[in-house]
Amino acid sequence: MLLRMIYRFDPFELDLAKFELRADGEVRPVEPQVFALLALLVGNRERLVSRDEIIEKVWDGRIVSEAAIASRIKSARHVLGDDGISQRFIRTIHRQGFRFVAEARAVGTGTAEPTRLGQAAALPAEHSSRPSIAVLPFRLLGAAGPYAAIADALPHELIAELARLRWLFVTARGSSFRLRGADADAGEIGRLLGVAYYLSGTVEIASARLAVTVELIDTRDGGIVWAEHFAGAIDEVHQVREDICSRILSSLEIRIPLHEAALARLSVTENLDAWSAYHLALQHMYRFNRKDNAVATALFQQSLAKDPGFARAHAGLSFVHFQTAFMHYTEDLAGEIALSRRFAMRGLELDPIDPFVNFAMGRSFWLEGELESSLAWLERATSISPNYAQGIYARAWTETLAERSAEGRRHVDLAMRLSPLDPLYYAMLGTRAFTHMVLGEDAEAADWAERAARSPGAHVLIAMIAVAAHALAGDPISAASWAADVRERNPALTREDFFRAFPMQSASTRERVSKVLAQFGL
Repeated sequence: MLLRMIYRFDPFELDLAKFELRADGEVRPVEPQVFALLALLVGNRERLVSRDEIIEKVWDGRIVSEAAIASRIKSARHVLGDDGISQRFIRTIHRQGFRFVAEARAVGTGTAEPTRLGQAAALPAEHSSRPSIAVLPFRLLGAAGPYAAIADALPHELIAELARLRWLFVTARGSSFRLRGADADAGEIGRLLGVAYYLSGTVEIASARLAVTVELIDTRDGGIVWAEHFAGAIDEVHQVREDICSRILSSLEIRIPLHEAALARLSVTENLDAWSAYHLALQHMYRFNRKDNAVATALFQQSLAKDPGFARAHAGLSFVHFQTAFMHYTEDLAGEIALSRRFAMRGLELDPIDPFVNFAMGRSFWLEGELESSLAWLERATSISPNYAQGIYARAWTETLAERSAEGRRHVDLAMRLSPLDPLYYAMLGTRAFTHMVLGEDAEAADWAERAARSPGAHVLIAMIAVAAHALAGDPISAASWAADVRERNPALTREDFFRAFPMQSASTRERVSKVLAQFGL
């Protein structure tokens, strides 16, 4: 598909695909740098464009004189029938830069062979059901001075990082950035770029503060799937930019699968494609109960029946078999652990650099107490995708069990900051509680354990952490209440199950926890 963006103003059309400036349909000759300057000014007509930004975008950052800039501005005005006195199109802002001030409208059109103009662009076959996204350049509000580049830098970083998510098809920067300043609606953007979602945003710098607002849009219906506002001090711009980028990536990792699962629920189960069945399975998998785990297993199997080479579906089956052993849904623990390992290994054969597949492999070692082997795979998962919150959390939990509570606390705090709406957030809180417990900080452990056990989705083993933490903190009433909750939810659960699920290496911590669990009949 050839992507075309045309800006229309007065009698003019600026055609970015053909590199043409037309007046009343007639092509006017324009030097390449003058055309690039016009495209930059018109595409950012809502704001001032500084001289530094012009040098960066038109001259690729090379050192040029003020006279060279003035010459190109003069040429741009001349070709539009403008001048430095009337400034009908290009206005000079003294000592700051320039702004395009005429009324302009952006029109995006797509052409493809053999499809007709305006038809939806077809994705390659392998991406027909895979979630897809484009990240558009962010709009810069106001005069940003030397920080103007961040409106392009943030989306550029997001594209590079999103491309590392193996389950997501990401449109290249060269295509998505052609829609700079476009007034196209969501459906048109979806047709032009062939994506189900796009991320847009604004950047504003005022009073030494950097503010970024982002929206995730479903191009199929124009609905806002997710929106967020971020802010920070401009003198810490690099740290703020890194933090914003990490939080956006983690949110997309959660929000898109949730939305895909919601759409999948509207379909007849038998008609689900591989990706839809997979996303729907995830929702059931994270509920950590026997019934939903069985539903997730069936959906992952359905996904693999549609696409046997789908690595993430193999990782999903690894997870549900891990969960069966972890939650003691069966007496055949060894068999479930073996299945968890087998499906993770098959996922690795298919896609060795998918973070979720490596995460599943790491989890498969937990129930055998092989923490160092587990940690190696989890470290690999988070090195592949540094913003993968669930991988960071699992790494933190393993580090804590392996008597590295300081590292564990640092990583679990990062995971919670990256993904505050994560379906495993309760487990992150439980991990934070455990980092205090192993250090004898019992009051703090009890506070975190209470939050964990009361969080939505918290499974019964989290309640056992609350029993131990409150008992160690000298609060037998709260400990007894949580012990009753454990017995009501799973009367057969014992402290042996607890230590099998959480194979802590510290003998002293294990002894302390075992003693208080026994006092409350567990």
